[in-house]
Amino acid sequence: MIKTLAKFFLNKVIRWRFVGSFPEDEKYIIAVVPHSSYFDLIIAVLIRTYSGIKIKFIGKKELFNPFSAFFFRFLGGIPVDRGEKTNLVDSVVNLFHLNKIKILAIAPEGTRKNVKKWKTGFYYIALKANLPILMVSFDYKRKQVMINKKFFPTGNIKADFLKLEKMVSDVIARNKI
Repeated sequence: MIKTLAKFFLNKVIRWRFVGSFPEDEKYIIAVVPHSSYFDLIIAVLIRTYSGIKIKFIGKKELFNPFSAFFFRFLGGIPVDRGEKTNLVDSVVNLFHLNKIKILAIAPEGTRKNVKKWKTGFYYIALKANLPILMVSFDYKRKQVMINKKFFPTGNIKADFLKLEKMVSDVIARNKI
């Protein structure tokens, strides 16, 4: 029932399409690009509900205040302190190895603001945990969520980032329309 409702809202109410599919019964990193609006969360929740896949995400600890922590944890959120120098990559890799996370969504920009350079954490988590990266984009002009094919990092971050960026190079962010 809830899946049907999510699909109806996504397709008929806000008129978004879903292009591609999530691999089933696998572990992977979802890199969501661009992350430009709070509305991204609504689309992500609809996609997650519609697909039936349990996706965790990393969010800034400020989102997990006493009033909203339950909501964001319910949605699969994991708070992180972006101000402290912690070994977040190794901590998350360990959660994958312990099977506490199967699928993790991360916004490589690290913010909703327009950035020129992606953060590298998602890449190193995938590399260290030997996981593929799935580039997922929210294209506000075409009103579609695009799920690209799996990409396995090689360790050559410069070359790999060029390939990953190419997958989402034509996507139009919400704040660009």
